[in-house]
Amino acid sequence: MLHIPLLRRGEPYKSLDVVRVVHHRTREPFVEISQANAGLIRRDLAGQERARAALAAFSVRELIEMSVRAAEIFAHDELPVGEETQTPDAYVEQVSATTGLPFVMARRNMEKIRGALAQMENVLRGLTRNLDLEILDRGYGEIEGQAVSFFPRAESLGVVLPSNSPGVHSLWVPAVALKIPLVLKPGGAEPWTPYRIVQAFMKAGVPREAFGYYPTGHGGAAEILRHTGRGIVFGDVASVSQWQEDGRVEVHGPGYSKVVIGDDLADEWEDHLDVIAASILDNGGRSCVNASGVWVSRHADEIAEALAARFAEIVPRAAEDEAAQLAPFADARVAARISQVIDQGLLEAGARDVTAGRRGREGARLREWDSCAYLLPTVVRCDAPSHALANREFLFPFASVVEVGQDELPQSLGASLVVTAITRDEGLIAKLLASPHVDRLNVGAIPTTRISWDQPHEGNLFEHLYARRAFQRAAATATTTTRT
Repeated sequence: MLHIPLLRRGEPYKSLDVVRVVHHRTREPFVEISQANAGLIRRDLAGQERARAALAAFSVRELIEMSVRAAEIFAHDELPVGEETQTPDAYVEQVSATTGLPFVMARRNMEKIRGALAQMENVLRGLTRNLDLEILDRGYGEIEGQAVSFFPRAESLGVVLPSNSPGVHSLWVPAVALKIPLVLKPGGAEPWTPYRIVQAFMKAGVPREAFGYYPTGHGGAAEILRHTGRGIVFGDVASVSQWQEDGRVEVHGPGYSKVVIGDDLADEWEDHLDVIAASILDNGGRSCVNASGVWVSRHADEIAEALAARFAEIVPRAAEDEAAQLAPFADARVAARISQVIDQGLLEAGARDVTAGRRGREGARLREWDSCAYLLPTVVRCDAPSHALANREFLFPFASVVEVGQDELPQSLGASLVVTAITRDEGLIAKLLASPHVDRLNVGAIPTTRISWDQPHEGNLFEHLYARRAFQRAAATATTTTRT
């Protein structure tokens, strides 16, 4: 059986403690993964300064060039995975095997990561707001004639990763070009992508010491976040709540992303149905940037019915099918629990499942197909933003359609990672721009899932990793001494 080892300062290490992850369809053991205990992680993190020194020996420009090389290596090369090697096609098949993600989605996510690495200079320009990157090499410089200085907040960045979608790994890769080593805890069902990215970086010339890869349990993940100077954690509300108030840790929980249609364009909603549907459906609805709500001042019933009619055509397909739009759940119990939560919410007055009547005679949201559990796309029409299902997010194409007066926006939206505002109303745009609850704002017919490389995603990795200090330097003066 294929074995994935730990990486301790970039060196493979096979642990006596292993976990076997099964194939999502056959339920047969598929891969064996070494596990790190909290004590081993704590010991390894005692030497973080050596990893930081190894990266600091290179300029940001050199590390950008390595990232660009890593992009093509990640996408095209055969790379080590344990004692074996992995082709790009094998990577896609392995990601699909343990997560359920169809091949076509795995490849799209692979391209997203390749793009982030290849566009690293643009990514850093966006994160740093066009800072002269040589300032990070010298430690000081000038911005428009003013002296500035930046220093790293941490010797390394600890990242506790999810299993829902490989594309999320594009968010932490800029740390390497910013000279910050990585300590990675992969998701239990998705060990493949961070391991392959690390192998690509190392083949591109980045020092091995810059990488730690520690599959581990909750205790080990907590050690990583406690003992690295800065951290990022991905997960649901329950798993990230303990880090919510820790300023050292950037929390990536549910996105609650939304499409909002302004009063001025509400009557033209049919022209924007493609954008709305893509926002909900892209990547199988698994991303935090997928829209989980459509908020409009009128035509909510018509929009909900139109989406339901379109979604009724989407059915489970084989992982190899290029037309696949749904991903099965690796654990059927998770799918069942999600469906039960939705059904429980529908017991509360003021909401109905518009898609239920379009699912054939069974009408079931939870569908077993080819020995796998699927949740079919679901559109719930909510009468008010206060309904329990009006602002929920699930790991499949789910959206509530909510009718709300424009004067109640953006206050009623709640926290939203992405808001696509389909409007030309400058007043509404100004209110959304002023809202502290809108993290990313797309004005116009832009799907919530469309990401621009020169824009920070959720938070700002540069500001998370670097701080600006007050800095003054006396002007150099020439002194001449004459002896007599």
